[in-house]
Amino acid sequence: MSEAKGFIEHAKPISLALNMLPFAGISFLWFVGVLRDRLGQLEDRFFATVFFGSALLFLAMIFAAASVASGIIKLLLSGSSLNLIGSGTYALARIQVYQTMHTYAIKMAGVFMFSTSTISLRTGIVPRWMAFTGFALALLLLLSVGTIEWILLVFPLWVLMISLYVLIDNFRGASQTATTSAQH
Repeated sequence: MSEAKGFIEHAKPISLALNMLPFAGISFLWFVGVLRDRLGQLEDRFFATVFFGSALLFLAMIFAAASVASGIIKLLLSGSSLNLIGSGTYALARIQVYQTMHTYAIKMAGVFMFSTSTISLRTGIVPRWMAFTGFALALLLLLSVGTIEWILLVFPLWVLMISLYVLIDNFRGASQTATTSAQH
């Protein structure tokens, strides 16, 4: 009963977050596209397949978990919360969301990090230290899920680090090109 009340109190912010999740997915796909664009002709088909496949599986699992969580919220808000909380359906849905997110999606995020780091070392699209950092964080992510509560933040922080590097590198390249053009 108290669990349902607490859940219902937080239902609106949770619903908002779940409704914003597709935009995060679009941003992640954009990130993948930017990396593939940077690779250009240097793309290795084997690692590119693992890279792209793990990215798509990661997103699919995130979206699947979010849809189940959203379904739970809609049921709770429909007024059947007293019946739902004590049911096996509620317990199954919560465990499914947890397992999908904390086991399978995070493992795919680790695979994505490994493949991206391998491609980065082979092609030099990011500095070597970033590639090695990616390997270390991916290993940490794969081995410690479930034991360190905040480990899930490793993946988005790593994506942010790579994104910032790409943005800065592109900005520098654009300003150098503009300076060279102005001199001629």
